[in-house]
Amino acid sequence: MKIVTLGLTALLALAAIAVHAGESHDDARRLSQAGDIRPLEQILELAQRTHPGRTLEAELEHKHERYIYEIKIVDPQGTVWEMKYDARTGELLKDKKDD
Repeated sequence: MKIVTLGLTALLALAAIAVHAGESHDDARRLSQAGDIRPLEQILELAQRTHPGRTLEAELEHKHERYIYEIKIVDPQGTVWEMKYDARTGELLKDKKDD
């Protein structure tokens, strides 16, 4: 029962995170299913390893002929971090404190 509860909690948390900007949720799902980008869940795991905390925002953007995930996380000290990942490879492109 505990595993089911944790899984449901994780799904609800992911549903609360908006994927927006240049690409719609349907576009992101289509790109992920086609293997053109990594699933958002994988990128969120990478971001949490870099800066553990609460995810505030996740965006999928199409810039300079590639897809980029922008993730914002607030850490336990209250610092907001903005990270950008190549959506195809998962490479961390940018990691900075958000002003």
